Amino acid sequence: MKTNRRRWRPAAWLLASTMFASAAWVGLSAGPARAQNTADDNMEKLGNFQTTGASMDMETVPQEGKKADALRKTLEGIKLPDGFKISLYAIVPDAREMAVGPTTGVVFVGTRKSKVWAVTDRDKDRVADEVKVFAPSVQFKLPNGVCFSKDGFLFVAEQNRVLIFPAAEFFYEGPDVVAVPVVKQGELIPKSEESFNHTARVCRIGPDDKLYITLGQPFNVPAPEKLDLYQKQGIGGIVRFTREGKEREVYAWGIRNSVGMDFNPKDKTLWFTDNQVDGMGDDIPPGELNRATKAGQNFGFPYFGGGSVRTDEYKNQTPPADVVKPQVEMVAHAADLGMTFYNATQFPAKYRGGIFSVQHGSWNRTKPVGARVMFTRLNEDGTAAGTEVFAEGWLTPNGEYLGRPASVTVLNDGSLLVADDTSGAIYRISYGNN
Repeated sequence: MKTNRRRWRPAAWLLASTMFASAAWVGLSAGPARAQNTADDNMEKLGNFQTTGASMDMETVPQEGKKADALRKTLEGIKLPDGFKISLYAIVPDAREMAVGPTTGVVFVGTRKSKVWAVTDRDKDRVADEVKVFAPSVQFKLPNGVCFSKDGFLFVAEQNRVLIFPAAEFFYEGPDVVAVPVVKQGELIPKSEESFNHTARVCRIGPDDKLYITLGQPFNVPAPEKLDLYQKQGIGGIVRFTREGKEREVYAWGIRNSVGMDFNPKDKTLWFTDNQVDGMGDDIPPGELNRATKAGQNFGFPYFGGGSVRTDEYKNQTPPADVVKPQVEMVAHAADLGMTFYNATQFPAKYRGGIFSVQHGSWNRTKPVGARVMFTRLNEDGTAAGTEVFAEGWLTPNGEYLGRPASVTVLNDGSLLVADDTSGAIYRISYGNN
């Protein structure tokens, strides 16, 4: 009965959602007040299962032509372990985090701009047939984070709001989809702390059925006077809520800017990547892959810039005694972003239960590194056993990026999807004859 109540609560809460109103982001050409009123009206209508009058002529993305040919040409140069192959799955502008519908396999794709995309493979040949905008009657702002609950609720984590779409994978064909704020606009972080920097959120539903969200702090290294506020709010950390947005708590702190996390289904621990301090040289500090084994752990920032490397700004201050060190120290300034546990069976046994993660690639290193997919093996006790390059070739020897992987997820057939926000594409890595 407890499980049934848990599954029932979001639907019941949704029916009462008329009490909520979402504050919209402003700055559109129609004027701030008018844009906000329109967005508020749309959210209220969607929560009441009413049409907004949005056009049925929804934006779609062509899947063939010169761009597709060029992307396939690039993929010819990608190096993979023996037995694996990579192909173009879909052209998706600004593709970042991905969430795969548990029943239909529709892939919802977040961006750091103003759109979420729905990617459909109707004939199940493992190549997308259609890519179109999702929920155009909703005005999104930096909807990077997308994630599904096991019972099919889609969550979208924006810069400063979280929305729930209870039936996204079945009602995404039209412009109006039921949408309700889980965290209202302006309440994920204080409005005073909104920034253009480090605002790409990632979300996951944990084994406790709670919603986890990463909150990057906006600075390279924050000033001391910011720390109390940030620790209280979980900025520079990971926060969690009930699925209704209640009982907010800071799950982990001391994190500079995590843009990738996932739960190990075997032992329920939370793993996450972290981007470390810039401007300390090409080779320090290392990037991080971390493991949180319980609530309340501190991962060392800003006292440590990455690994055991102290920041210049806090080198004379005593760090907390209980700082948790990273499981893996990655090469410095490779920009470790999205990650996922591989819990399917298509890949060989070596990869099952391990972690795939991506390195977006350097932006301020004299010799760029990254633009590749990494694989981390785990020990029997759940700790990291070692990390190796899995897919590379998007960074040429002369330092030019032919693409920049931003996130990974597992498709329902057990293949691996890789999102590339620079090229605007999703690639599919498969094994053998799959």
